Amino acid sequence: MMTAAPTWVSLAGALRRYQLAAYVVGVMLIVACAFSISEYGFDKGEGRYVWVVHGWFYVLYLVLAFDLFRRARWPIGRLAEMLVAGWLPGLTFVIERRITRFAKGG
Repeated sequence: MMTAAPTWVSLAGALRRYQLAAYVVGVMLIVACAFSISEYGFDKGEGRYVWVVHGWFYVLYLVLAFDLFRRARWPIGRLAEMLVAGWLPGLTFVIERRITRFAKGG
Protein backbone atom coordinates (compact mmCIF):
# COMPACT_ATOMS: atom_id res chain seq x y z
CA MET A 1 0.00 0.00 0.00
CA MET A 2 1.41 3.37 -1.05
CA THR A 3 1.07 6.28 1.32
CA ALA A 4 0.72 9.82 0.07
CA ALA A 5 3.77 12.03 -0.01
CA PRO A 6 3.91 14.47 2.92
CA THR A 7 2.61 17.95 2.26
CA TRP A 8 4.40 21.19 2.95
CA VAL A 9 2.05 21.88 5.86
CA SER A 10 2.86 18.54 7.52
CA LEU A 11 6.60 19.29 7.23
CA ALA A 12 6.41 22.92 8.38
CA GLY A 13 7.38 22.33 12.04
CA ALA A 14 10.24 19.96 11.25
CA LEU A 15 11.48 22.27 8.50
CA ARG A 16 11.42 25.30 10.79
CA ARG A 17 13.41 23.45 13.47
CA TYR A 18 15.91 22.30 10.83
CA GLN A 19 16.29 25.85 9.47
CA LEU A 20 16.96 27.29 12.91
CA ALA A 21 19.53 24.58 13.68
CA ALA A 22 21.20 25.09 10.28
CA TYR A 23 21.63 28.82 10.89
CA VAL A 24 22.97 28.32 14.42
CA VAL A 25 25.45 25.64 13.27
CA GLY A 26 26.52 27.76 10.30
CA VAL A 27 27.17 30.85 12.41
CA MET A 28 28.93 28.82 15.11
CA LEU A 29 31.18 27.18 12.49
CA ILE A 30 32.18 30.55 11.06
CA VAL A 31 32.83 31.93 14.56
CA ALA A 32 34.86 28.84 15.50
CA CYS A 33 36.97 29.15 12.35
CA ALA A 34 37.58 32.84 13.07
CA PHE A 35 38.66 31.97 16.61
CA SER A 36 41.01 29.30 15.26
CA ILE A 37 42.57 31.73 12.79
CA SER A 38 42.97 34.25 15.59
CA GLU A 39 44.42 31.68 17.96
CA TYR A 40 46.85 29.93 15.63
CA GLY A 41 47.56 32.72 13.17
CA PHE A 42 48.01 35.59 15.56
CA ASP A 43 48.54 33.88 18.94
CA LYS A 44 45.41 35.52 20.36
CA GLY A 45 42.20 34.11 21.73
CA GLU A 46 40.99 30.87 23.18
CA GLY A 47 38.93 29.09 20.52
CA ARG A 48 38.59 25.55 21.80
CA TYR A 49 35.41 26.31 23.78
CA VAL A 50 33.71 27.67 20.69
CA TRP A 51 34.41 24.34 18.97
CA VAL A 52 32.82 22.46 21.86
CA VAL A 53 29.68 24.58 21.63
CA HIS A 54 29.59 24.15 17.85
CA GLY A 55 29.98 20.39 18.31
CA TRP A 56 26.97 20.13 20.59
CA PHE A 57 24.86 22.26 18.27
CA TYR A 58 25.99 20.07 15.37
CA VAL A 59 24.74 16.97 17.21
CA LEU A 60 21.35 18.68 17.64
CA TYR A 61 21.47 19.66 13.95
CA LEU A 62 22.06 16.00 12.99
CA VAL A 63 19.03 14.89 15.00
CA LEU A 64 16.80 17.57 13.48
CA ALA A 65 18.06 16.86 9.94
CA PHE A 66 17.27 13.17 10.40
CA ASP A 67 13.82 14.06 11.76
CA LEU A 68 13.04 16.15 8.67
CA PHE A 69 14.44 13.45 6.38
CA ARG A 70 12.30 10.79 8.07
CA ARG A 71 9.12 12.83 7.96
CA ALA A 72 9.61 13.83 4.32
CA ARG A 73 10.64 10.33 3.18
CA TRP A 74 13.37 11.72 0.95
CA PRO A 75 16.11 9.70 -0.77
CA ILE A 76 19.23 8.96 1.29
CA GLY A 77 21.29 11.38 -0.82
CA ARG A 78 19.26 14.28 0.55
CA LEU A 79 20.14 13.21 4.10
CA ALA A 80 23.83 12.96 3.21
CA GLU A 81 23.68 16.46 1.75
CA MET A 82 22.19 17.83 4.98
CA LEU A 83 24.69 16.03 7.23
CA VAL A 84 27.79 17.12 5.29
CA ALA A 85 26.62 20.75 5.26
CA GLY A 86 27.89 21.30 8.82
CA TRP A 87 31.48 20.55 7.86
CA LEU A 88 32.34 23.57 5.69
CA PRO A 89 31.87 27.18 6.77
CA GLY A 90 29.02 28.76 4.84
CA LEU A 91 27.76 25.53 3.29
CA THR A 92 24.94 25.14 5.82
CA PHE A 93 23.34 28.33 4.50
CA VAL A 94 23.44 27.09 0.89
CA ILE A 95 22.14 23.62 1.71
CA GLU A 96 19.44 25.00 4.01
CA ARG A 97 18.05 27.06 1.11
CA ARG A 98 18.09 23.99 -1.16
CA ILE A 99 16.38 21.81 1.45
CA THR A 100 13.71 24.47 2.07
CA ARG A 101 13.04 24.76 -1.67
CA PHE A 102 12.88 20.99 -1.97
CA ALA A 103 10.51 20.69 1.03
CA LYS A 104 8.17 23.32 -0.36
CA GLY A 105 8.05 21.48 -3.67
CA GLY A 106 9.98 24.02 -5.69
